[in-house]
Amino acid sequence: MMHQVVGGVLAGALLLSGCAAGSSASKQSDSLAGSSWTLMAFRQGAGDAAEIRPMRPDQYRLSFQADGRLVAQVDCNRGSGTWQATPAGSSGALRLGPIALTRMMCPTDPLAQRLPQDLDALHSYRIVNGRLQLELAGNAGTYIWTRVQP
Repeated sequence: MMHQVVGGVLAGALLLSGCAAGSSASKQSDSLAGSSWTLMAFRQGAGDAAEIRPMRPDQYRLSFQADGRLVAQVDCNRGSGTWQATPAGSSGALRLGPIALTRMMCPTDPLAQRLPQDLDALHSYRIVNGRLQLELAGNAGTYIWTRVQP
């Protein structure tokens, strides 16, 4: 299995600021633990910026396991890693990683290359109207996900 390497670190090895140091499942956010999400769009910048939508949304999924494990699908690539969240109401700090992704040649999709490169810049999450928003540092953009019903 090949892994995507960015800057000497596996793509998705996320060390995000303001994160909890705990690793037990009891410290995971109730709103994320045991949930799965499908990518709807990436909104670049703040405000009413244009959205980039995946060509096949069902090919982009994050599953936050209750035991702190993260299972990811990014287009035709799959991977896994760990996650921790420090909730503050409906938002909070998020730490993912390290995440190892396969590196297969997927059909062209505007988000297939962008998402793995942005993973290390994610710094927080919030849930608004039932949608998960993973936010990049410096208001550089937001990934918007919808919950997958079991």
